Formats: sequence, structure tokens, C-alpha cells
Amino acid sequence: MAAADLLIDVDNLTRRFPRCEALGGLSFQVRRGEITGLLGPNGSGKTTTLRILSCYLAPSSGRVKVAGFDVTTRSLEARRRTGYLPESVPLYLEMRVAEYLAYRGRLKGLRGPRLAARIRAVTDQCGLGDDARRVMATLSRGFRQRIGLADSLLNEPDVLLLDEPLAALDPAQGQAITALLRELGRERAVLFSTHALTEAEQLCDRVLILNNGRLAAADSPVRLVQTATRLQAEIHAPREQVVVAMVGLPEAEDLKFENLSDGWIAVSMRTGGADLREQVAALAQTRQWPVRELRMLSRGFAETYLRLTSSPPRIQNPARRPPA
Repeated sequence: MAAADLLIDVDNLTRRFPRCEALGGLSFQVRRGEITGLLGPNGSGKTTTLRILSCYLAPSSGRVKVAGFDVTTRSLEARRRTGYLPESVPLYLEMRVAEYLAYRGRLKGLRGPRLAARIRAVTDQCGLGDDARRVMATLSRGFRQRIGLADSLLNEPDVLLLDEPLAALDPAQGQAITALLRELGRERAVLFSTHALTEAEQLCDRVLILNNGRLAAADSPVRLVQTATRLQAEIHAPREQVVVAMVGLPEAEDLKFENLSDGWIAVSMRTGGADLREQVAALAQTRQWPVRELRMLSRGFAETYLRLTSSPPRIQNPARRPPA
């Protein structure tokens, strides 16, 4: 992809508050055509990240560019190319839907026929066409969420920053918004936070998993599950010999050994997605070691997420990519 397709570029982002460090050395990139999920427990830094990207909060240090513009020195240009949906949508509930969107559109510089066309487009996109004349106070929280999403689309942004866009939606509304995000992500960079792991796994090209303000993992959901897969074996041999042999396997990571009864050794390792059963079996056959168990243990996406967020975070930077 061309450099112009790099729409979110975050390098060593830190944000400190008086009593805590909300973000510590966060780095990642999002390109046009990518839908990226921002996952993590409450307090992990998701909303802080989105507020900095949307120019509502200044970084303490690091570099942040949105659509090629530094959010600190060229925030107006960055905002013009960004659509932002906060977690709590600020609405004037006494206004009608179309009236509110017209007001928001004028704030974004839209006027006349162009404004009217954009209101029609976003109300249709977000399933609000039949409710455009209704007073917002009479609408459910899920409908109000869709109004906020429609607002974020008025200026036809290159970058969509969405804080919990799937919250408060019933299953049918959630499916509709998920389909809309998939469509919008074809031509934009979409970064959204969510606690909905199933939707994130199905929708996202990549996920960024935050833990205590640091990047615990960044990859596609499929790849994250693959890299969390473990090989488990039980081998009858001297422990020292088993350790030396297994450490020599290039793909083996996070090796664990446990002494069992009667000279058996339990071996467990992460394999980076590779199936090492044939290699382990070949090692055992060459050394004439009896093997009574040899299997791959696969975690699901939710279990992988919980493992990554239940321990002190390791800072990783696989989300940064060389220019395409």
C-alpha cells in the first residue's frame, strides 16, 4: 500500500495523569481498508487512546498522526478527516434526529444541498431513515448509539474512531451495525473499542489487546489463537536429556517440564502456530524414548484474550509495520 494509506500512526505514545500512567509506550499503525479492534479490561487505556487520536486529549509524549497530520501540531486537519463516536453519545434529547444531524453537520462545515444529501445518506446507512423526524428523547439507547454513529459519518471521514459502538444494541441492531462497519472499513481505517469478543473475532482484520496501558498483543484473531496453541507430551526419559532436546526445537517457546511418576516427564510448549508433533515424535524415536501422550491444545479467542490480560503485560510492538 502507498504511504497515503497509512491513516493512523502511533509511536511510543504515553499519557500520564496525576495519579497514574494510563498509556506507556504504545505503538501501532492502522491502514486504509483495515478494521482494527481495541480490546482490554476496563482501565486498560482504550478510551484514553481514542480520545488522543480524536484530538480531545493531548499526549504526554510520543508521536501520533491521523490521516498524515500530527494531532498535537495540526489537530484541525486531523479532525476534519476523522469521525469520532464517544462511549457516551452527547445528544440534545429535545431535538429531532434530522434536526440534530443538521446542527452537527453545520458545525462540520456542511451547508445547503450537500448537508441535506449527507443527512439522507447517514440516516439510511445507520437505519434511521424512518425515525428521522422523531424526538431523540423518545428513542432507546440503542437508537441513540446509531445517531452518534451517523454523526461520526457526516463529514465522510477517512478515519473512524468508535468507542464501544456495539454497546446497548439488541442482537438485530448489533448485526446491522457490524455489517455497516464491515462496509465502511473497505475504504477507511476503522479503530473501535469493544468488550464483545465474538464480534471482534468475526469483524476485525487485527486486534490490539491492551493491558494496564501497554500493548499485550497485536495480530489477527486467527493468528493470536494459533500462536497460543500449545503442544503437550509425556515422555519416559531422563529429564536433563528431554530438556536439552526440546530447547533445541526452533519454534518452541515458553517450555515447561514437570516430573511425573515412574520416570515420566510432562512437556508443554507454545509453538507459534506450528504443529511440532512430528518433530517431537522423531526426536523420541531417534532416542528410543517411549511416548504416551502427544497432542496439540488449542485455545479459543476468548481464552487467549483472558490469558493475555490476566498477567502483568509484556510490551510488544508487532503492530508497527514497515512501509508497504
